[in-house]
Parts: sequence; structure tokens; C-alpha cells
Amino acid sequence: MIPYGRQEITQDDIDAVVETLKSDFLTSGPAIEKFEKRVAEYCGVKYAVAVASCTAALHIAYLSLGLGKGKRLWTSPNTFVATANAALYCGADVDFVDIDPETFNLSVSALEAKLVEAEKKGTLPDIVTPVHFSGQSCDLKQIKSLADKYGFDVVEDGAHCIGASYDAQKVGSCTYSKACVFSFHPVKIITTGEGGLVTTNDEEVYQALLRLRTHGITRDPALLHDKDQGSWYFEQVDLGYHYRITDLQCALGTSQMDRLNEYVTRRQGLSNRYTQKLKHLPLQLPTVLDDCESSWHLYVVLIDGDDAKRRDIYNKMRDAGIGVNVHYIPVYAHPFYKDLGFDSAGCPNNEAYYSRAITLPLFPGLTEEEQDYICETLEKLV
Repeated sequence: MIPYGRQEITQDDIDAVVETLKSDFLTSGPAIEKFEKRVAEYCGVKYAVAVASCTAALHIAYLSLGLGKGKRLWTSPNTFVATANAALYCGADVDFVDIDPETFNLSVSALEAKLVEAEKKGTLPDIVTPVHFSGQSCDLKQIKSLADKYGFDVVEDGAHCIGASYDAQKVGSCTYSKACVFSFHPVKIITTGEGGLVTTNDEEVYQALLRLRTHGITRDPALLHDKDQGSWYFEQVDLGYHYRITDLQCALGTSQMDRLNEYVTRRQGLSNRYTQKLKHLPLQLPTVLDDCESSWHLYVVLIDGDDAKRRDIYNKMRDAGIGVNVHYIPVYAHPFYKDLGFDSAGCPNNEAYYSRAITLPLFPGLTEEEQDYICETLEKLV
């Protein structure tokens, strides 16, 4: 079976992890700060905080901006459930904004229309989380303009997107947002096994992220209530979490960062090759905007037909040993969210997308022979 995504682990990665295993630190040591600094420098951002998962990154990013009971967060329904779940962890209310039918990212026009109505009702969001689907950034300049007008914060869900660029800047620079999160799950661009990270240029957000990552604990003299204790002393000043990542994971991540640009270039080449080989077929192929450089986490095509045809092609591709997938089941369509009262109303573009979408295999180790087989099989079926 050709998987839809797969990590690449080299001898350099193994050596980096083994070296850390032999060191004095397995967790909460220097490898974490080294990885954070490496990512921050790459993205051109002031601060980076690595955590146990991208879900943890979303959760503490939201908390650092004051999201809680009585607050609202809007996001795209075309995402993994964690983007919305993390807001529910905070006690906030969640709602969804329809997607753009070309990029499959959050639609700026749909967002603006929803904001106009929400302002009339007094239900404006406190945070909007645009999801950079498949590796392409959302239109952050337009979203930031709306944020300034309507008074909400922007948290970028860049789980698919490390290595990508928008407006000649790396995603994660936080030029148009308060924070950006990344995922380092094995199928993503680079991996730490499991793991996530938050970037920000806001020092208050950064300090809050550090506390929330480790039980809300601080040793900062400026934050201590009792300042006359010994050097061993610390205080819990927030209700934080055990979201720490290990030195072993960060050693792997730092080693993988050495090949990040190489991985993105390889993914771009494979994506361009897909486009050339499939452009004559009755498919809607991915669209990349002029001001974006995608990191190509996913290559999604839309079948010319309905859900029944998509399902038939999906099953036959799997039977042929090709690990196609579907990204994503709309968040509002899951039973948990249906029980909260959500339905598909207001997201017709997302409904149309989901009924036709198939994700083709894409990862640096995919060979051209495997890719030819994928394309030939798909051509026969469509």
C-alpha cells in the first residue's frame, strides 16, 4: 500500500536522538530551546514555544489570548477536529465559516458577510482561526483587515504549513496574526514524532504560553507573590497543563529542520508533476494563489461527479494498493457537533467540496514510478 503520507527518518536524525539519549537531559533540557530558536529564526518571528502536540499548541494559544466561557471562536469546517475542539476546551463557543471553492481555505467573503450579521446581533467572534489547508496560506492581509475593523484576534492554524510562504514571508512570522501553530505529526512536513509549536511576536502571549505549557508555574520574580523565598521557590499563578515536549523529540525536530527546504522543494516538484499528468482529466486540481508558496502537505483533487462516484473511485484506488484519503470530514458533521446543534447550513461550498474530494499520496519518499501508477490508475477510473 502506498500511504497518503509518510515520514522520512535519516541516519542524521537517529544520531541526533541517540546523542540526546546519552546526554544529561531527556526532557525540559537544552534541545527544546534549540529547536524553538531554530524554528523562530526560520519563520522570522520573535518567539516560539514547543509543546506535546498541535492540539496543545492550539489550546494554550487560545488561552493566552483570553478565550474562555462567554467568548467565541470561528474557524473553517475543512480541518481536523482539534482546531475547534481546543476552543471548547477553553469553555468558548464555536462557529464555522464557509470555504473558498478554489483554494479550500476559509473564504474571506463568507467571513465578512458573517461578521456583518454578527455585529448586528452582538455576537462577533473574539478569535478567528484561519486554517492553511494543504500547505497554502489563507488570505491573511484581508483577514487582518477584518480583524482590525471588527476587533477579533487571529490565530493561524498552520498545521499543514511549515515551510510555506505568504506575501514573501514565511508562514509563522505572525505579521498578520497574534499567533500561529504548527504540527509535527509524522505525516506533516517535518516530524518530532508527535509535537506542536506556537509562534508569536507578542511578549505577553509568549510568557503566558510558557506558563500554560507547564502547569501555570513561574519562577519569574516579577510574577511571584512571595518574593522572599529561596532560589528553589516557584508558584503556580495560572491553571496550566502538562503540555511539555521532550528533548528527544526536539533533537529529532532540529535535525529535520536541516532538510525542511529540501522537503518542501520535493513536495512542490511532485505536486507540479501531478498537475501536469492529471490536467487533461475531468478533475478539479488544486489552485495556488500568486502571493502564496505552498508547502504541499496534501494534494487534493475533486472528482467530477457526486459522493457515490467519489466513494467508488476511493474504494477502487485503495483496492489497487493506493492509500488515498479524504481531508476532511466537515467538523460540524461529526455526531458530537451535531449534538451541539450544528448542521451544514451556511457552508454550501464546504458541502460541495467534501462530496468530491480525494487526497492523493504525497510525501518526499514517493517515487516517480509510484506516482505514475497512481495517475494511471486514477485516469482509468475517472
